[in-house]
Amino acid sequence: MNASNKNAVAKPRLFFVGVGNMGNPMAANLVKAGYEVSVFDRVTEKTTNLVSLGAKRVASLTEGAHDADVVMTSLPGPPQVKEVMLGEGGLIASMRPGTTIIDTTTSAVDLVKELVEASRQRGIDFLEAPVTNAIDAAAEGRLSIFVGGDLAVFEKHRPIFDVLATKIFHVGAPGNGATIKLLTNLLWFVSAAAIGEGLMLGAKAGVPLPVVWEAIKSSAGNSWVAEHDVPSIFAGNYDPSFSLALCCKDLGLINDIARSQGYELTMGKFVESLFQQAALTYGDSAAELHVVKLLEDRVGMLLRPPHGEPIPSSNPK
Repeated sequence: MNASNKNAVAKPRLFFVGVGNMGNPMAANLVKAGYEVSVFDRVTEKTTNLVSLGAKRVASLTEGAHDADVVMTSLPGPPQVKEVMLGEGGLIASMRPGTTIIDTTTSAVDLVKELVEASRQRGIDFLEAPVTNAIDAAAEGRLSIFVGGDLAVFEKHRPIFDVLATKIFHVGAPGNGATIKLLTNLLWFVSAAAIGEGLMLGAKAGVPLPVVWEAIKSSAGNSWVAEHDVPSIFAGNYDPSFSLALCCKDLGLINDIARSQGYELTMGKFVESLFQQAALTYGDSAAELHVVKLLEDRVGMLLRPPHGEPIPSSNPK
């Protein structure tokens, strides 16, 4: 064995919990990068493709946590995180001292701090690492990640983040990762609510919608939503990768942060009410850009190229 092989650091054994829309492509990329990965999801079928890539499916949190050096989680929100971390048979009670948790969920600031302390008492390191840039970027390893926690622990596990993301930010103390992720989501949701109004103004003026879209992207009004989400409006699927329920959850967390800091968000409160209206109208599981469909239904025009199509009178309003 040559000297470089002797000095090579073995990759940590990973246990990935929650392999849905975002967790699945992240776990797949880690398997492809040569990590030994065990996986668990309450919906067993979500692990099938990962097993075919070489991951090991385990039957419980306890089984997966027992042998892992690093446990990663990608879950719907704070209630699920708290149950998985602290519930009966949860991760923190099942992990060995000296191991690390990396939680990629969009979570609550107070919960992050609670989990850091609970982990510390067990001799476990905890990093919050919420991610952004959607499913396509997750599949391509092009996420942005906002890591809060001890800098030395972050540097130790930097190779894991390098597999998942092209932009990785250490943002300081625990809770800062959630704050940064949520403030970026605030801007996302504000843009999502506004993009339909811009498109509708152009469509009602008779400008072909592809021209409206290209003009927006070539202007000071451009945004990630304009670049990424408009095709799903034109297609009429409204981006099913993210639900109205998740939008409302995140907006509640966003407004909670501001209240904890001693003030109210004007745009945050308004946009939360708009997404809540969309959820009440179309259902919690409806795709996020149904916030645009609220406008379509009110105006009576679908935002479909070239100019916009009238909504058939038989459609429910």
